[in-house]
Amino acid sequence: MLFVLGIFLLGRRLRQILGQVSAFTIAHSITLSLSVYGIVSVSPKVVEPLIAVSIAYVAIENIFISELRPWRVALVFAFGLLHGMGFAGVLKELGLPRSEFVTALVTFNLGVEAGQLTVIGAAFLLVGWYCGSRQWYRRLVVVPASVLIACVALYWTVERLSL
Repeated sequence: MLFVLGIFLLGRRLRQILGQVSAFTIAHSITLSLSVYGIVSVSPKVVEPLIAVSIAYVAIENIFISELRPWRVALVFAFGLLHGMGFAGVLKELGLPRSEFVTALVTFNLGVEAGQLTVIGAAFLLVGWYCGSRQWYRRLVVVPASVLIACVALYWTVERLSL
């Protein structure tokens, strides 16, 4: 969810945010499906630290750039591919019978999307709707929140590298 909050923080318009979230959703759905069916397999020892790095990257980018760049959607898509492999690990750990994979895949993905939309909706209602167009929003909300997200993600990176 920190990744989704990072996406939210740089987007000034709901359309920009939803474009990034859609790219993320499509990407993680692809690798989630491919990973669950064993077509793609990457060790969690590689995937987990890279997921944490992707969260840190988005947060750090938010600190240094103030406007959404056109390539950000492609970057979010690429990071979504990575996150899908991480989601697959969680789904595989449930130990579902092969016959239930399609149902589990669809419902898991819907749950992830519901969670992401809830986080974005809550963030928008709490700070984006009223404060997003204020001059101080970037200085008092975007940068401090992005610093916090980056610190947590960098901690996770170090933690996952030491496993």
